[in-house]
Amino acid sequence: MTRCRLCSSAALASVVDLGATPPCESFLAADQLDLPEPAFPLHLRVCTECWLAQIPPLITPEETFKEYAYFSSYSTSWVEHARAFVADAVQRVGMPEDGFVVEVASNDGYLLRHVVDRGIRCLGIEPSVNVGAAAREAGVPTLTEFLSPETGAAVRAEHGPAQLVVANNVYAHIPDVIGFSQGLRALVADDGWVSIEVQHLLTLIEENQYDTIYHEHFQYYTVASAIRALASGGLALVDVELLPTHGGSIRLWARPAEAAGEPSRRVADVLDREKAAGLQELSGYTQFSSRVAKVRRDLLKFLIEAAERGETVVGYGAPGKGNTLLNHCGIRPDLLAYTVDRNPYKHGRFTPGTRIPILAPEQIAADRPDYVLVLPWNLRTELAEQLSYVHEWGGRLVFPIPELSIVDAES
Repeated sequence: MTRCRLCSSAALASVVDLGATPPCESFLAADQLDLPEPAFPLHLRVCTECWLAQIPPLITPEETFKEYAYFSSYSTSWVEHARAFVADAVQRVGMPEDGFVVEVASNDGYLLRHVVDRGIRCLGIEPSVNVGAAAREAGVPTLTEFLSPETGAAVRAEHGPAQLVVANNVYAHIPDVIGFSQGLRALVADDGWVSIEVQHLLTLIEENQYDTIYHEHFQYYTVASAIRALASGGLALVDVELLPTHGGSIRLWARPAEAAGEPSRRVADVLDREKAAGLQELSGYTQFSSRVAKVRRDLLKFLIEAAERGETVVGYGAPGKGNTLLNHCGIRPDLLAYTVDRNPYKHGRFTPGTRIPILAPEQIAADRPDYVLVLPWNLRTELAEQLSYVHEWGGRLVFPIPELSIVDAES
């Protein structure tokens, strides 16, 4: 029987069942196209005891992250987001001259490079061998490990406690949420700060962002469930910020429980919003599945009608969320000829499950398609500007989430 990974309750209620899909970052090389491809159930449930939304841990982080296809530095807006965060965080925590910053899941050093530039001692903890190597080449000290209580204790013993521990877009990626939280506590100084950014379940539900459900994301947080998760590691939430990133995220500011004090008013305000949305009772989840089904129907209708008119549709981006969408909708190269991506690692590969070719971005201008389906819809403002050249030949941009919208030059 499946049990909640946070409170061990068996009271798990179905939210949406997306069928079976391959892991979203398992891009295929050409010589793999005739081989079997594993697929795993993708079924989101919510615990009616602690209200942590979660999927079963059918794949391990080791399978996903030892060799990883995502490099954060390829997103211009994300690098700028990191730069602004570092500037604000250093001031917020009152970073001393001999301070120490640790980032967990530091990727290719996109954030810590701004810490290095400030002359602050830092360390990245990154499990992916390839992206960790890229970080070290960029001058960011990086340890190739997964965070556990033991790893946290070892880093603390060697480098000392961290005044600031950053864990952006990783708190959803680990099935052992209790052990990971304990690892954060092992890293942070007794009077230090932990900053976590993670997608907000409130906006995921409200904005129909179901494509952010994939096997790398083991759980989906409200502030209420995050408070309980942090407490399992000896941390207490003291403040929260609502961010626009990834379609709507929360930045959780936590401290060791013994040094935390009273939480800010913003924590109470967000908890009130979540309660008003019904996210602490089943009523807040019951309509989600039917809204997901509508996205699928609308997108397939658009693609089929475009094909029947003889119009060409290509994709932009090959993010993990895009592969949830493509597989759930059953989209193949007959409806989406190819997609492009800025990451050269993905060029010449194929999307998992749907086997859509991934090409370099220049292919769009060469082919002048009628429509470009934007898969990383969360970067809508950034990409609408980057892709404005599509309008030069009368092409239009298509955004599938939260509902299908088609953007032309006059929009």
